[in-house]
Amino acid sequence: NVCFYVNSRRINIACEAANEVKPTCNMIVSITGATGFIGTRLVERLASDGHRVRVLTRSASTARSLFPVKQYPGVEIVEESDWVSCIHGSTAVVNLAGTPISTRWSPEIKDDIMRSRVGVTTKVVEAINAAPKDLMPSVFVSATAVGFYGTSQTHVFDESSPAGKDYLAEVCREWESTAEKVDCHVRLVLIRIGIVLDKDGGALAKMIPLFKIFAGGPAGSGKQWFSWVHRDDLVSLIVEALSNPSYKGVVNGTAPHPVRLAELCDQLGAILGRPSWLSIPDFFVQAVFGPRRTVCATKESSRTWIYVQIQISS
Repeated sequence: NVCFYVNSRRINIACEAANEVKPTCNMIVSITGATGFIGTRLVERLASDGHRVRVLTRSASTARSLFPVKQYPGVEIVEESDWVSCIHGSTAVVNLAGTPISTRWSPEIKDDIMRSRVGVTTKVVEAINAAPKDLMPSVFVSATAVGFYGTSQTHVFDESSPAGKDYLAEVCREWESTAEKVDCHVRLVLIRIGIVLDKDGGALAKMIPLFKIFAGGPAGSGKQWFSWVHRDDLVSLIVEALSNPSYKGVVNGTAPHPVRLAELCDQLGAILGRPSWLSIPDFFVQAVFGPRRTVCATKESSRTWIYVQIQISS
């Protein structure tokens, strides 16, 4: 098992041995969204594996503060005006950019959620498609979300399930259809990501302060599904998708054992020594997790996850 500590108590996450496909040669990987919660860990992983990384950013100062030259000599910081030239000649492109959905949605925020995803994906796809054949990336891994399926407390969704009908499903459909315009000679992998957990950020970091002030607990019945994935597993999935040609099309980026929101709150309350029975307003849950309440399975039965089940111990 692997654990991390909260208030001197630990969260154990059941583990299975990983069986990753290792690339046979070093890659040049251009990444949008590289300064975000997932992107920073992906850059660290690729750099440590000896690959060259091109961080496609709109803020060079932010990117360089995260990836200083001395610590990351193989990481190149690329301003938006130079994205096209750096995508040309890359082995692969990973697209993780997008305004966070974990906030209260005003009409302006909803517009930005859509525009940031579709806009950046359009720019990346156009750059790939404009590349000469000898400089065209061979694989394009583009993030999307399990929100594609809509919400349900009873249905189980896999990669073949139809799209939902709510706003986030609409965003995901537009996001994915834009990525699908990439040149047919480029292998496309669309990763529908669940709620990402790690001790350093994401949903867990937003939950802990609520419990510390005795305000933690599920919304409503607590029966909402929490389809989660550990950040390290998600990064490993992206890396494997880059190097393994059998990955093509849609892949659900979620751990094999989703939990109900009430169960997660009970376990987190036990760790922190706080009650977890207080029902909090639904809008507050949306501000922490976004509106995703979907249970996802995967057809990729050969995939091995490191973090497969959340367990709690003192």
